[in-house]
Amino acid sequence: MPREYLSVHTLGDTIVRYPHDPVTGRVGLEMLPASLADRVVEPRESLRGEAFIDVLPGNDLWPARPVESLLQFKLVGDAYPGAFAQGHTMRNSESLGRFALAGQRVVEDEEMTVIETKLASEDGLVATHRLSWKKGDGAFVVSSGFVNDSNRPVRLEMLASFSLAGISPFHEADAPGRLKVHRFRSAWSAEGRHECRSVEELHLERSWSGAAGFSERFGQLGTMPVRRWFPFVAVEDAVPGVLWGAQLAWAGSWQMEVFRQHDDVAISGGPADREFGHWVKTLEPGESLESPAATVACVRGGLDDLCDRLTAMQDAAVNLQPEVEQDLPVVFNEWCTTWGDPSHEKLCAIADRLKDSGVRYLVIDAGWYKSADTDWSSGHGDWNPSETLFPTGLKATADAIRERGLIPGLWFEMETVGSQSVAFKLGEHFITRDGVPVTVRERRFWDLCDPVAIGYLTEKVIDLLESCGFGYLKVDYNETAGFGCDHPDSQGEGLRLQIEGTYRFFEKIRERLPELVIENCSSGGHRLEPSMMARTAMSSFSDAHELVEIPLIAANLHRLILPRQNQIWAVLHPRDSLQRIQYSLAATFLGRMCLSGDVAGLPKESWELVREMIALYEKAAPVIKYGRSRRFGEVGESWRHPQGWQAVVRMSGGQALVVVHAFANAPEEVVVPLAGEWAPVGGAPQPLDGEIRVATGGDFSGHVWLYERR
Repeated sequence: MPREYLSVHTLGDTIVRYPHDPVTGRVGLEMLPASLADRVVEPRESLRGEAFIDVLPGNDLWPARPVESLLQFKLVGDAYPGAFAQGHTMRNSESLGRFALAGQRVVEDEEMTVIETKLASEDGLVATHRLSWKKGDGAFVVSSGFVNDSNRPVRLEMLASFSLAGISPFHEADAPGRLKVHRFRSAWSAEGRHECRSVEELHLERSWSGAAGFSERFGQLGTMPVRRWFPFVAVEDAVPGVLWGAQLAWAGSWQMEVFRQHDDVAISGGPADREFGHWVKTLEPGESLESPAATVACVRGGLDDLCDRLTAMQDAAVNLQPEVEQDLPVVFNEWCTTWGDPSHEKLCAIADRLKDSGVRYLVIDAGWYKSADTDWSSGHGDWNPSETLFPTGLKATADAIRERGLIPGLWFEMETVGSQSVAFKLGEHFITRDGVPVTVRERRFWDLCDPVAIGYLTEKVIDLLESCGFGYLKVDYNETAGFGCDHPDSQGEGLRLQIEGTYRFFEKIRERLPELVIENCSSGGHRLEPSMMARTAMSSFSDAHELVEIPLIAANLHRLILPRQNQIWAVLHPRDSLQRIQYSLAATFLGRMCLSGDVAGLPKESWELVREMIALYEKAAPVIKYGRSRRFGEVGESWRHPQGWQAVVRMSGGQALVVVHAFANAPEEVVVPLAGEWAPVGGAPQPLDGEIRVATGGDFSGHVWLYERR
């Protein structure tokens, strides 16, 4: 029989379908590009016809593609999934079988379409799936909710944010040899390595009968959400050139799954479940729980096209950041200048050099609170400005920076306390595990659900920023709290509440100081996920501050975050050659320019080059803000010892930006595609026949060229 659909919607250039099985009551979610609707094939309903099935006795149907539920949750007490899947996945448990379709409604206006699908149990439990689409968007926001309207407590041990199945609708069976999985690995100072593997390589071919279910479940535990993987997954059908993908907005423990039991592949994800993240949550009668949101898209094209749609969904939040941020001003951070030893005198010298240079923010990094008995790394937490480093007070330094035309910024690692602080020794108001404060690398973590801790941080962080007149806050976070903390329900639930406390404190800062510019940093790039990006103006891209691999990492992140929020460092030294300075500065055009190092000591010709590059950056800011990027080149596997070359071309409306880097053993000349009619700005090379042909300038050289549309 042909597959039944509860509803089908064309939203933008995507068809969204809700398959419905009237026998089991299950409702699924499928997507496909509207331009390929005529290439969709009817899936086989049964494995009958396969010789190894037909020899079996009985009249079993042996379904080939049953409907995969768009809601995936698990209640304690219900049977776990069969198919040899327990321990690999909690999808498709007995809980789903107890819920039936309770209705679907579509709410539309001129701007927004919201589709709500409800499942309900006989004893008053309700699960809701929400898909939202704003007119003009190329992706969808999906989330799920669970309400306990029964007369007894229930315990959830899994609640996924999204589940998308039916991959691929362009093959009647199991699409052998054509499905690929994309994801991005991450490590400290090495963020965003793309990985592409076939479903066969991942051992996700369907079993011969469908009696076994397989899952590639991955994610991370703790409070550094981008510590091993980015919360991203995509599956590609290489034959029609279609990708389905999702990005999760959650700063705590999370998981993604690529699931296969039958012909089609499903992807799902959300906060980490009981098996993966030690999470159980009790809902009393009348209580409810909402999952973190996921951004989901389906696109005809390549991986870059999919990532463009997902990252574009982050624009709305960053457009609400303070007006001072909207032209992408240049940042100077003194970390790689003083290395944890800032002072009033040193900062005034830096500000004198930066005056009228085009730099807008001067950020005081770690160490401003240290004393004779403490250091920058373990002395934080009391947040008393050093009287030795700032004898006239921190406000006097902030005022001096403003007098030179710059906005002063200040570093905090506010969510943790170091072992040398008084706060640490008191041992109170921290999250605990097994009754003991969670301690990692001489750090403890404030309990951000504890009013006493919040009151302390309000006084020490927000009041200090306000009283001293700081306009910029850098929030660092240099350890993970681990898989969980004490809570009557579970340690995973304790961690979930800690993350919600983090969000609330960021919102409290914004409430008190609406014009404050906030930078998101977590040992560099460990918090580069949408929920933290939405609460801040920009993020530190990495801790690879002085390394030759900076252009590689910076370019990787174009697929995962908006370049307008991607703060990239150029650390400058008086000993650096002009070629090295240009190499470093060129990388900052792949995001937000942040300078550091001994700028006060730079020779005249070096400083003139810096000024020229800042001026060019100001001209390029519109295309950095709203463009789309494509990457070219030939680069070896090693990032620490890069070889070859890389070019990133970013276009937006009437501008094109070309950033080229040569690494070791680079060719003397490279050819970079530049489609369209473009006029060079300044000394940029003239395009010819849709490309630019240029000399690299030797190993470890960098170039930036700007073009305007003819």
